[in-house]
Amino acid sequence: MKVVKSSNCIYAFSPSMQPVEMIEPGDTVIFETIDALGGQVKSEEDTANLDFSKVNPATGPIFVKKAQTGKTLEVKILDIEILDRGIIVAEEGFGVLPDVARGFEAKILQIKNNFIHFNNFRLPVDPMIGVIGVAPQDGEFPTGTAHKHGGNMDTKHIKPGNILYLPIFQEGALLALGDVHALMADGEVCVSACEVGSKVTVRVKVVDMELEWPVVETKEGYFILVSLPDINEAFREVTAQAVRFLSDRLKISFAEAYMLSSLVVDIQVSQLVDPNKTVRAFIPKVIFH
Repeated sequence: MKVVKSSNCIYAFSPSMQPVEMIEPGDTVIFETIDALGGQVKSEEDTANLDFSKVNPATGPIFVKKAQTGKTLEVKILDIEILDRGIIVAEEGFGVLPDVARGFEAKILQIKNNFIHFNNFRLPVDPMIGVIGVAPQDGEFPTGTAHKHGGNMDTKHIKPGNILYLPIFQEGALLALGDVHALMADGEVCVSACEVGSKVTVRVKVVDMELEWPVVETKEGYFILVSLPDINEAFREVTAQAVRFLSDRLKISFAEAYMLSSLVVDIQVSQLVDPNKTVRAFIPKVIFH
């Protein structure tokens, strides 16, 4: 089993990324990750000297043999082991309510017995991956930005037991991940979740299928993930993707699939605070039975 150390990290997804490991399809890989603050915040007073060029590191990338353009990378999330200490931050000028914080504020959160301790609240952990993606078709995307290649999708369903499908744009795919959260609610409204260091175990395969946007598969259904600067554009695009998904698989007209979508497809928000907002369409598997 390959282990990718957190010292091998990137701050942008690009076609020219250099792989740090090479694997075969079907291999299991452990990614060691640093928290989204780059491990810089040791106490709540450390925020004054934060180097923003070192935030949102993603561990990797790895080269997957037989991963070719036009195919899809299948990433099964097997396990997320988190550290016993998390951080949540808020910054003036950012988030859904940009005028709440004054300057840059941080709160250290202790994690014990699978609970996060926030003041007097005990919140059950539910670890998920914030940043996961491959080399894009062209251009460079900071790890804090999501698009068709994946990236900072901040979708709480990218967690153990589920499968993420990513379109492959470059030979070898070049998979990297990071920004693990011990807990995050939809929206991630203050621009941060419970940021933690972690060890993420995944199994990687190559699927002979073509995708336009990332898709998460759970036991209950499929989430199509779309990330665009304008949230209304993102809602339109994810709706079109869901209608096409139903039309293709059920062999019905686009108009019929559009009407069916009003009955069975849920349009949801993953995150509202990154440069590209991430929305998702949930399609239940029961409709295909």
